[in-house]
Amino acid sequence: METLTPPNTPKPIGPYNHIAKVGQHITIGGTAGFDPATGQLAGPDIRSQTLRILQSFKVMLEAAGSDLDHVVHVNVFLRDMKDFDTMNAAYAEMMGEHRPARTAFAVRDLPKPDVLLTMNLTAVTREG
Repeated sequence: METLTPPNTPKPIGPYNHIAKVGQHITIGGTAGFDPATGQLAGPDIRSQTLRILQSFKVMLEAAGSDLDHVVHVNVFLRDMKDFDTMNAAYAEMMGEHRPARTAFAVRDLPKPDVLLTMNLTAVTREG
């Protein structure tokens, strides 16, 4: 198993790496919409945070030998389920025609103030 947090991705807020890779299997842990260049949230709204998370996933997956087209499953943790439709629109914009399995949860709170959602995913490498 290898673990890593690639450059140009948000710094983890705890004692962990973003990516764990075992063979062709990739897991990316909970990620919020922080801009790695500034360390600040990409914006105060669900759309900007969703797009930022998926942009971070692109960078992380590339570092692990994969891409968004090889995502198998995504978990979405929303602080407020009223944001579901807006999150869906931003998600569809970034994911294109690829539609992996996905589960959405409403959560009471998230670890950082003003974070509206986090996501994690599983994927396989391009060779998988």
